[in-house]
Amino acid sequence: MLSRRDVLMGGAGAAAGLLLPRFAQAQTKLQVQQGQIAPLVIAIPNFVAGSPSDGEVGAGVSQVITNNLRRSGLFAPIDQAAFIEKISNIDAAPQFQSWRTINAQALVTGRMTKQPDGRLKAEFRLWDVVSGQQLTGQQYFTSPEYWRRIAHIISDQIYERLTGDKGYFDSRVVFIDETGPKERRVKRLSVMDQDGGNVRYLTNGKDLVLTPRFSPSTQEITYMEFGQGDPRVYLRNVETGQSEIVGNFPGMSFAPRFSPDGQRIIMSLQQGGNSNLFVMDLRSKSTTRLTDTPAIDTSPSYSPDAARICFESDRGGKQQIYVMPATGGAAQRISFGEGSYSTPVWSPRGDYIAFTKQGGGQFSIGIMKPDGSGERLLTSGYHNEGPTFAPNGRVVMFFRDQGAGPSLFTVGIDGRNELKLPTPGFASDPAWSPLLS
Repeated sequence: MLSRRDVLMGGAGAAAGLLLPRFAQAQTKLQVQQGQIAPLVIAIPNFVAGSPSDGEVGAGVSQVITNNLRRSGLFAPIDQAAFIEKISNIDAAPQFQSWRTINAQALVTGRMTKQPDGRLKAEFRLWDVVSGQQLTGQQYFTSPEYWRRIAHIISDQIYERLTGDKGYFDSRVVFIDETGPKERRVKRLSVMDQDGGNVRYLTNGKDLVLTPRFSPSTQEITYMEFGQGDPRVYLRNVETGQSEIVGNFPGMSFAPRFSPDGQRIIMSLQQGGNSNLFVMDLRSKSTTRLTDTPAIDTSPSYSPDAARICFESDRGGKQQIYVMPATGGAAQRISFGEGSYSTPVWSPRGDYIAFTKQGGGQFSIGIMKPDGSGERLLTSGYHNEGPTFAPNGRVVMFFRDQGAGPSLFTVGIDGRNELKLPTPGFASDPAWSPLLS
């Protein structure tokens, strides 16, 4: 995966450029609040093709953008069969009355053109149908194989301009792909685009792999692998495939996760019947112990400012969520509902901690504020587990096993818009990457 700059440069030439200025007085903007949200009605025609050979890519870009915005739950794309105007020239203003007639509030127009040097030129404009003004517009040059990523980048621009929040579409998910019969399940470390596209397998399934987590600053993941003997914590570069053992620790190691700057890994190490939290500096390889209790402390996760960590512990008799300074010290329990709490993860925005809650024969995915207030269950059912936040903190992904095997799902932090994510087979242990840089 090249950097965003490399993708947009396409190996040579100019980078992205603004087509027309943004109009501050434009009317259309989605108001994202805690109350009921009426999805914004948007029209996304197929991108105009610069030549007949570009037509398939133009339709593909439009479809990816449509799917991204629809899956967010904040937009209602109009079926193309309802369109009155056929967009043939994106340099001319659309016939806004034709789009108002079908109740469109926003309109996306675009064009894909193959350049003489082989690169692909992608252009788009976002229009406010109500006021008849352009909200934003960009052009990009890229290699043809990156057309899906360009569609994700454009989706993010549209999302941000109309909601005021950063998008999350130009991101990836690392997960465990599971195949084969239940008693002999093969688990492979895998990565894909956030919408399920471009699946790649990073391991061959020979050894058991668990709990992959993305670095917030590099294209690296940390995960556990059960080879010959005790599980080990590994680092792996997603692009080069190079991997290294973080360290050899006595006993079992669990749930590794990066610090926000990507320079440290926090994990739990089992020693006897209990486990405690440790942090390792990846440069010096020095390890610092953070907790020292006879309990089981595990699943640590940093706050975005790296000042605190949340983790699960049974020090009070059953699994609950605690928060403490990232350097160690006194821990404060923040979960007090019925049942047990596990797998806490801090939102990239810092405003919530997501968790798995077990009680009453059900597994729920929920969120609460870092002080424990405002607990809200997003979904409940049979064996939901392993929440991970989208880069903008507005969507949670998790896995659900209904008996045959696990699948990945997403749900908004308001508990609405639960959707199953397409994967080649069974899938578990998802971890969302930050926005790709």
